[in-house]
Amino acid sequence: MDMRVAPSNTALRRIHHVVVATRRGQRYFEPFASACVAARAFTDPRALGDARLLAWVLMPDHAHWLLQPGERETLAQVVSRMRARSGQAVNRLRGEKRPVWASSWDDRVLHDGEDPRAMARFIVANPLRAGLVRALADYPFWDAEWL
Repeated sequence: MDMRVAPSNTALRRIHHVVVATRRGQRYFEPFASACVAARAFTDPRALGDARLLAWVLMPDHAHWLLQPGERETLAQVVSRMRARSGQAVNRLRGEKRPVWASSWDDRVLHDGEDPRAMARFIVANPLRAGLVRALADYPFWDAEWL
């Protein structure tokens, strides 16, 4: 008899901190227009499906996403679509056909009791830590449900 238990909806809907880097560390999102089209593409409801994008920041050469997958798709499916849509948008703008994102990406599941708002603050503070701006209000490529 198989004693394995199917994961509950709660387990499937954990919150993930996802980091996606550009291919070869290229600064694809340094031009303002490229960052605009990429952010618009990966925050589009069609890219997210039934997942929730709780917080995000787009840096010149990578992005951080605080994602909660929905019930219909896996985290990998959502991340793949977000990367594909944003990469296609940047390539259309630049008149190119090359991979924008690196082939792999990293994620870390937030543990039970870990405050997603604290992780959101950490994520959106990336431009400050990188020295891109002196105040977060000066950086246009971020958002969080709680901030």
